[in-house]
Amino acid sequence: MLVRAFRKEEKVSKLIMFHARECPHCKTMMPHVDRLEKEEKVKFERLEVWHDEKNADMMRSYRPVIAPKCGGQLRTPTFFCPETSDVLCGEVPYDKLKDWALKQG
Repeated sequence: MLVRAFRKEEKVSKLIMFHARECPHCKTMMPHVDRLEKEEKVKFERLEVWHDEKNADMMRSYRPVIAPKCGGQLRTPTFFCPETSDVLCGEVPYDKLKDWALKQG
């Protein structure tokens, strides 16, 4: 008898990183995002908001959800899960980003 074991793939919600090209905090977070995508197979949609008006408009459309969790304003970087409306704001340690991202699934 042939028995195959399949690893159950965990579904992680779509995650968005709103960032800005010149933002020093965003630059600090990029290696964390890269590492998380590589190690945990989490995928972020990276949306630059200072030079791309369409992306900025999208971020502004989420203002009622994001701003209260980010000190009352929109800032970069902001990590957002549209499915759960959960938000993580600013420069954070890798483990905090990882914990936040993995709980979105």
